[in-house]
Amino acid sequence: MAVPITRHATAGEPDKLALLRNHSLFGQLPPAAIEHLGSYMKRRKLPRGSTIFEKDDPGSGLMGILSGSVKISVPSADGRDIVLNIMHEGEISGEIALLDGHPRTADATAMTDCELMVIERRDFIPFLRSQPELAIEIIKTLCSRLRRTTDQVQDLTFLNLPTRLAKALLRLVDTEAPASTRKVTITQREISQIIGRSRESTNKQLSIWAKQGWIRLERGAVTVLRPDKIAEVAAEGSELDSS
Repeated sequence: MAVPITRHATAGEPDKLALLRNHSLFGQLPPAAIEHLGSYMKRRKLPRGSTIFEKDDPGSGLMGILSGSVKISVPSADGRDIVLNIMHEGEISGEIALLDGHPRTADATAMTDCELMVIERRDFIPFLRSQPELAIEIIKTLCSRLRRTTDQVQDLTFLNLPTRLAKALLRLVDTEAPASTRKVTITQREISQIIGRSRESTNKQLSIWAKQGWIRLERGAVTVLRPDKIAEVAAEGSELDSS
């Protein structure tokens, strides 16, 4: 079970109300509602590799990512992780367990040093009842996650390795950003877990693209240099993988 590391904001840290005002989910709330919600908010700082929560842990709160990246995964029967999502700054997690009160449905691990905000279920549910528009936005978030999961299952079923890999890379980086910022902190093993292929075959395809100058491989990171080329591979369609 994850060990909580909780701390409150101190002098020199960003105002927690500003964090809520600038958050895509909470920013549209009235000022009084933001102040009310902020009174419940706790902050956590976790180093890379820390377990945030594990599958079947009590679903005790909503987690928002203030900085860093978080891996959401489930263990498979053979002991390998299946990566469901990589979450970044501004995204939220834990909304399923938050709403139904049941245990967590997956593991969450800090892929980088992370700062999180946590709002406990016992505080958030009464607040949510008073803010129906926020409830609608959370439902939209859940629907988006379901669509993403459906797409991921289809990709694993129908797409060949290069197409799966290209789509995964495009989901992980901001393709409109300058090349210097199109870098994602992720291991090649974690990429293979996202696309459901062996680490060896994933590494082989990444190495091919690196030699072509489309990506740059570093220890624990990948930078997409030619998103246009990667997008062409991703758009090739859903031909069955015969390899």
